[in-house]
Amino acid sequence: MQLVSKKELPRIKHRTATLVYFFMSGFGYSTWASRIPAIQQQLHINEAQLGTALLAAPIGVLVTVPFTSNLLNKYSSKSIMIFGAAFYNIMLALLAFTKQPWQLWVILFGFGSSRNLLNLSMNAQGVEVQRLYENSIITSFHAVWSMAGFAGAAVGYLFVVSGLPLAAHLVSVSIVMLVLSAAFYPNTYYTLNHMPPQKKFFVFPNKYLLVFAMIAFASMACENVMYDWSALFFQKAVVTTKETATAAFVLYMVCMTTGRFFGDKIVPKFGIVTILRYSGIFIFSGLLIASLFPYVIPAAIGFVLTGFGVSCIIPLVFSLAGKSTTMSSGTAIASVSTISYFGFLAIPPSVGYIAQVIGLRWSFCIMALFGAAIIFLVTRIRETK
Repeated sequence: MQLVSKKELPRIKHRTATLVYFFMSGFGYSTWASRIPAIQQQLHINEAQLGTALLAAPIGVLVTVPFTSNLLNKYSSKSIMIFGAAFYNIMLALLAFTKQPWQLWVILFGFGSSRNLLNLSMNAQGVEVQRLYENSIITSFHAVWSMAGFAGAAVGYLFVVSGLPLAAHLVSVSIVMLVLSAAFYPNTYYTLNHMPPQKKFFVFPNKYLLVFAMIAFASMACENVMYDWSALFFQKAVVTTKETATAAFVLYMVCMTTGRFFGDKIVPKFGIVTILRYSGIFIFSGLLIASLFPYVIPAAIGFVLTGFGVSCIIPLVFSLAGKSTTMSSGTAIASVSTISYFGFLAIPPSVGYIAQVIGLRWSFCIMALFGAAIIFLVTRIRETK
């Protein structure tokens, strides 16, 4: 009995291969994040020196966005994705062998650059594979990325408690991921770019794409604020133990991942625009509840709403941007990503400055305005089409 038709098999292969690359990206990133304390100890550097080194990765991302955009306009995302994956995993392995702070800075710059090459090309690949399906599948890619983050952190924990060398951890993960990327590369989706050649090194989002870029900016700002500050919010604003604070962050991550897994199921029923609108409402309500009612249960409810709110925005925005009729899907996603990355990088540090003046609780209240901005921007989507 044939369970899968010959017509169905190719797109299943393309989807599975793309899922593997999303998994690899998330697993690699959490692998690195789980070993930051070990690298700090290995280099004998203080928090200020570590903070300076950590800036190298986002700088690498921002510097290479225009370059990646140009490549995606010329070549298939399939080709760029395998190159980005190889570069990414090599940089991950090299992190274990840094002996001086300047070496860490250089490798992290390369790590950020490679991550940008991989992430933009795999998102473009995801949009292209989505076109093969009538029903929505785009949020499942990002759900797998989130699950890979959990898996990478768990494996990192096992390596830490086992006492095995840092190099054994990073190199083994790198080798496994390189093998996976090579094994699934033949099943990735090759498409020709039929758009006219891009004359500029970087294309700024046009009026249609700028709306998506601003929505993505607001969403990624809130997402990274939650990554960086949620545990501290529970410790200092809610005044709980470290264990409760960690549990609150895990609760947020579980809700974000769950939202991404169920996102594809609700898109056909409600539509992308409606989901984006309610996502903004959830973010606004969640951050507002957590800041106005700084107690364990209300704050936890706020984190739940925020997790569901940010879960589907980026994959759905990339999906809409990839439908641009004036540029390739990869170039459109790159132009939107450039704006959104600034939200991911610039807004979380500002939370610290605001908190220093008026307190962490009220800085989260201000962050709720990004949810309100998303609600307003969603109303502009139809007007710009």
